[in-house]
Amino acid sequence: MKKGIHPVYREVGVHCACGNKYKTRSTGGDINVDICSNCHPFFTGTQKIIDTEGRVERFKKKYAKKEK
Repeated sequence: MKKGIHPVYREVGVHCACGNKYKTRSTGGDINVDICSNCHPFFTGTQKIIDTEGRVERFKKKYAKKEK
């Protein structure tokens, strides 16, 4: 391998919005994430709906069963 052309591969911290922190290695700096394996619905078995523009409510209203 050529010397002097490869980036530095160092230990960095990953910080999740839920408060979880862990270490990994990367060529970049610290990483901030919104959802990690500690709070992701696939791993926890819970569902978190992140709705910023009311899309879920509009969907529910549009496709709600109407009583006769």
